Amino acid sequence: MQTSSNVLSPSSIVGVILHDRPLISECHKQEREIVKIEQQPSQQESNKPKRQFNTLVNNPVLEDYSLRYAPRSFRKWSEYAVATAALGGIAYLADFAIGGSIAVTHGFTSAFWAILAAGVVIFLTGIPISYYSAKYNIDMDLLTRGAGFGYFGSTITSLIYASFTFIFFSLEGSIMAQAMNVYFGLPLWLTYLISALMIIPLVVFGMTLLSKLQVWTQPIWLILLVAPFLAILFKDPAAFVNFTHFAGTSPTGAGFNYLAFGLGAGVALSLIAQIGEQVDYLRFMPDKTPANSKRWWAAVLSAGPGWIILGVLKQLGGAFLAFYIFTDSGAKLAVEPIHQLIKGFGVLVPNQFLVVTLATFFVVLSQVKINVTNAYSGSLSWSNFFSRVLYWHPGRVVWLFFNVGVALLLMELGVFGFLNTVLGFYSNVAIAWIGAVVADLVINKPLLKLSPSYIEFKRAHLYNINPVGFGSMVIASLISVAAFFGLFGEVAQAYSPFLAIGIAFVLSPIMAIITKGKYYMAREDIPVFVAENGNLPVLTCTVCAQEYEAPDMSDCPYHGGSICSLCCTLEKNCHDMCKHVAVGHAL
Repeated sequence: MQTSSNVLSPSSIVGVILHDRPLISECHKQEREIVKIEQQPSQQESNKPKRQFNTLVNNPVLEDYSLRYAPRSFRKWSEYAVATAALGGIAYLADFAIGGSIAVTHGFTSAFWAILAAGVVIFLTGIPISYYSAKYNIDMDLLTRGAGFGYFGSTITSLIYASFTFIFFSLEGSIMAQAMNVYFGLPLWLTYLISALMIIPLVVFGMTLLSKLQVWTQPIWLILLVAPFLAILFKDPAAFVNFTHFAGTSPTGAGFNYLAFGLGAGVALSLIAQIGEQVDYLRFMPDKTPANSKRWWAAVLSAGPGWIILGVLKQLGGAFLAFYIFTDSGAKLAVEPIHQLIKGFGVLVPNQFLVVTLATFFVVLSQVKINVTNAYSGSLSWSNFFSRVLYWHPGRVVWLFFNVGVALLLMELGVFGFLNTVLGFYSNVAIAWIGAVVADLVINKPLLKLSPSYIEFKRAHLYNINPVGFGSMVIASLISVAAFFGLFGEVAQAYSPFLAIGIAFVLSPIMAIITKGKYYMAREDIPVFVAENGNLPVLTCTVCAQEYEAPDMSDCPYHGGSICSLCCTLEKNCHDMCKHVAVGHAL
């Protein structure tokens, strides 16, 4: 709940608009009068008891606006604090395992170019997503809704994103568990349990605690990250030259192979959905003003698409360490970060006990920093998914436990042993989703102008399904997954993720042209009246009687007043009557 001196009654504010949203047309004003007349029989709804949310939902520190626009009143962090928190989440060591796995499987040259190519694609697709999320202060799910997928269309992408968070939670947790197993000698099943449960209390308090955790641990993590490589550079510099001749287990040796390149890039591209976790933090950016414009852009670009720069370096670092221990450890252990780091820190520190202690500490620190982000983002995506499917929201914290539970199950089932297969398949679906979103943001909105220039995320204004983004993603996913399983030959199989992003990116504007953009807005949004002091006005929701900033509110004929986006999401009896008059038929 928000409090403000700018509280306005529903009668004094008729709707909302943010940034560059178009002014309401005279036709739409008349249309709204029709809605007012037709809503009279439902005025009894306003006499019903107000919706009561439980403590988990009503507490903004715990809930973290998981299903809403992040209001100005809550965004108290500086650009630096938000960017640091976002970058803290990329401390994960799965990059070491991924890079090591690609290098061991395909050899140095194919692995190098595959990792680099995937990095370029991820960086470019991350720019528009980060910009729109930071500008409109919304998470990946709300962004997807307004970028060509529609209200229920983005439900599927919420499931895709949730899958990303628990798949990578399980991979990162497995890496932490391996370190605990080596150091303490505990059985793996127990270290899996410990590595999962220890994350929960750190994520309960959302951005409020996570921002502090990431800022405080970042300097220590950076020092420990570079220390092994610097030690090897000074004591064994020839290793870096020898690395370029590493063949691993590749039947084609250390040279370039176009099939190996495609397969390796597909594994690395599975990380493309990481941008969703970055924008889960970037949505808390302060508004961009002339005074903070440079800081704002620096924070958005570094913490948004910029995460992959460090990601590429870590993958190459993991590939190098896998090569460095390959002869002594074998292919299986060479891709496990704990064994990579023990060897790396062993060059720096002569005492074996201190080496194992230092390596274990670094692994645990890294995995805590990333898995709090995986758990946090997972709680957001599950909240979005189940609120639309079940019309029920018990609170983000409940879905935090659910997400960690699913990840723990995958850990116990040994997901780490199927790393390449799991990530290779997943990347086909994830990249089709991202490709469709990016096409809408960079082509359909600014160039074709068939998509609204802003991001509309509220149910009251969206069609349930927009074939532009949703249809493009489904078609691209089906084709690329079929290619992944070899239906179109070995070349298409190796390059299936590139098929996914290419098809989705091309289909989205084609679908927008075919549909003439008619499925973006079920009814126009209505302008907000900016208060004299420059703050956004605050409205009282007719349903829950709580106060929210105007961009989170819509005009509801069913309840006869303003309604917040969460109450609108959870309403299952209105049958979208607000959109019936606007479009002339039920949606």
